[in-house]
Amino acid sequence: MAPRKKAVTLKTKRGTTQIDTLIGHRIRTKRMEMHISQDVLGKELGVSFQQVQKYEKGVNRVGAARLHQICGILKTDMEYFMGDLDNGNGKAPQLSKVSAYLATHDGLAIIEAMMKLQPPEAKAVLALARSLGA
Repeated sequence: MAPRKKAVTLKTKRGTTQIDTLIGHRIRTKRMEMHISQDVLGKELGVSFQQVQKYEKGVNRVGAARLHQICGILKTDMEYFMGDLDNGNGKAPQLSKVSAYLATHDGLAIIEAMMKLQPPEAKAVLALARSLGA
């Protein structure tokens, strides 16, 4: 019989895991991408915006039924939130700096603005950003 894979727990002080935090981050990213406020999402779910905030920060765990509801509101599927969580090594995937930045208002605004530019203008903006960052 093959040995069982060790489950990823990695609990925080409040009983949530790094996976709960990652799912919360993905909820925030998708919500912001769709330009839906925490208040609107909360009303659709029947909870307060503070509860949505807790889900997004990974302070409160999102149950399966609630996540299914969120998928319907955000027009996505469970795969978006959970697809790569079992990476086979017993560790939760890490949130990258890029992913964390993209889940901010400024990060989203930059991406959306860049997507509207033609290639020459996009290259000029990129060159400007690189020179300012140097």
